[in-house]
Amino acid sequence: MARAYGVAPAPLASEAALALGGLRADTANLVVACRRIVERHPDVGQLWWLCARLLVADDPSLLAWELADRLGDDAVADVLTRELPVDATVVSIGNPTVVADALVRRDDVRVCCVDGRFGAADLVRRLDRNDIECEPVAAEAVGRAIAAADAVLIEASAASARRVLAPIGSQVVAAVAQSVGTPVWLVAATGTRLPAPYVDEIARRSLGDHCALDDVPLELIDVVVSDLGKSPRSPGALRADCPFAPELLRPGVT
Repeated sequence: MARAYGVAPAPLASEAALALGGLRADTANLVVACRRIVERHPDVGQLWWLCARLLVADDPSLLAWELADRLGDDAVADVLTRELPVDATVVSIGNPTVVADALVRRDDVRVCCVDGRFGAADLVRRLDRNDIECEPVAAEAVGRAIAAADAVLIEASAASARRVLAPIGSQVVAAVAQSVGTPVWLVAATGTRLPAPYVDEIARRSLGDHCALDDVPLELIDVVVSDLGKSPRSPGALRADCPFAPELLRPGVT
């Protein structure tokens, strides 16, 4: 599991939950396993959320199964499905899995797919298979597409009340949206609302010249969609959904 790459965040975290639950490790070995997982996948917020919850649990094995179920059937997709305006035109970036889960349930939306690390092609194929009106957006047409949209949807990789990390390209589309007055909705999937020290550590380990994440300024976000519902961006809307386990921030084994 620590060496698995190329898997979407929620399925990866769900598989990790099942693996850790089946391990039935004592506390010391669970700490080692959790450190190894977040060291191998430092940019996956759901893994930090999972490991933090397991490290403070009375019965980690039992909790692991419950968390795997939450990740496998993310309630945030249901919230977004309900909250999207009727006949909405939205702009997405990359291949956001929870956003896609919501969009395929709405046959009245139109989706403009902005590329991010070549991920938009996968989203376009999925939407097309589900008969959702969609089109890829060339770089030179991004501004026009955002200006004509009802909302820009950005899926968080990790978020706290003071910082948001999202897939590469998110900062650009959010800045363009602000300049033309299109609201930016941050979709905080289950497991992405984290204690601020975790988000700072994810940024420290993951941001760089060849990273796949953007550091999105909070002022560019208008709305947060999470399992708490849809609300204006505020510290409460981005409050952590897991405890802070300092063990995850200490050096582990490689």
